[in-house]
Amino acid sequence: MNERKEIQTYLKDAVITVEEALKSVLPADWDVPQRLRDSMMYSLEAGGKRIRPALVLAAAEAVNGDEQASAQALSVACAVECIHTYSLVHDDLPALDNDDYRRGKLTNHKVYGEAMAILAGDALLTHAFHLIPQTVSSGVPAQTALAISSDLAMLAGARGMVGGQVADVLGEQGITSISELEYIHLHKTSDLIVFAVTSGARVGGASEQQLELLRQYGRNVGLAFQIQDDILDLIGDEAKLGKKTNSDVAQQKVTYPYLLGIEESKAEVERLTQEAKAAVLDARLAEPLRLLEIADYLLNREY
Repeated sequence: MNERKEIQTYLKDAVITVEEALKSVLPADWDVPQRLRDSMMYSLEAGGKRIRPALVLAAAEAVNGDEQASAQALSVACAVECIHTYSLVHDDLPALDNDDYRRGKLTNHKVYGEAMAILAGDALLTHAFHLIPQTVSSGVPAQTALAISSDLAMLAGARGMVGGQVADVLGEQGITSISELEYIHLHKTSDLIVFAVTSGARVGGASEQQLELLRQYGRNVGLAFQIQDDILDLIGDEAKLGKKTNSDVAQQKVTYPYLLGIEESKAEVERLTQEAKAAVLDARLAEPLRLLEIADYLLNREY
């Protein structure tokens, strides 16, 4: 039997798998304007942690107990990365966060202009819904693909990620409460992580009870992930982060450290991580260890 991979190696391998698949995610024979294609691929291939697609693959394997389950979930992993990338392209626009750099590279609108960045984001969003039905050809039941599509429409849309982005835009220091900030983080960040975990679990054949517990895992991991982002924006290493720190302060954004302080925010990340791990154990999955390891890895990340 092969020695079990360390979590860092596992995640690096997942990144390689996903990035190789992303190279051909937009079919070469599609008649797409070249500048649009270039703009889409510029951001899609810009690197990053690829945590969301890795969670899709890990959840499929965790439920099924077979590494082959993650192969069946690969097109869903690419779909969630399309959604995540589109959200970053739009977040970076002058009307929102007005960022010049993302992952150490010029943001999309700085290279291709605002109009093309908006349209590239639109195209990435809609392309995700083309990718999910592709799982059927790898043996996933059509009913499962339909459920995954429905989840994505809800968790990435007005009820989910976009709703959280709107609340973030409307938030203001001195006005936004801790409960309102939690709403922002739960929807802007957690909902797409919930989708990543539950979509992989659906491919792996999860029961409804397991799906509910994995929603709790995704919710808590996602909230912890965003609070850690808030912390790193204050005390992180710009070279590792690939973007300037203190951007939240400059934009007068409400964050957990702003409301609770650094130490209490760190304690909240720890609490949420432990609750996420407890939900995974309660789900009685075939191979839960990867999801537990990813929760710990995110807790201790520096970028």
